[in-house]
Amino acid sequence: MKPIGYWLNRTDQALTATMNSLLAESGLTRLAWQVLNVVEDGPGATDTAVRTVLAANADAAALTAAIDAVLAGGWASRPQPGRLALTDDGRARLAEVGLRVGAFRELSTAGISREEYETAVSVLERMTRNLEGA
Repeated sequence: MKPIGYWLNRTDQALTATMNSLLAESGLTRLAWQVLNVVEDGPGATDTAVRTVLAANADAAALTAAIDAVLAGGWASRPQPGRLALTDDGRARLAEVGLRVGAFRELSTAGISREEYETAVSVLERMTRNLEGA
């Protein structure tokens, strides 16, 4: 059996590649989609808040590039310096990809019960807290 680190890396790579492929037709990447979701969840979100929420998902340069991409794509705007807000196109883009993301989630959890999924997430969360607290 391969160690957990091997499967964590492979899973993240598979999630990213599949999501990027799924979202490409809408002009998004997994990270840009995550940025849009953070902005949607926090009206008047700041760049700092987006970077903080998504810090585990990418490094600072990738996050800056994703923020720049959603701004350049017209999916987010800057109502004030350092703040982000979804545009009407950004809201529409999130709604449009919502169904595909739902299908992606079904694909990625095929053959996995709700209980197994919750156990896997719980175990990974505890492992992370163990190591971050060390």
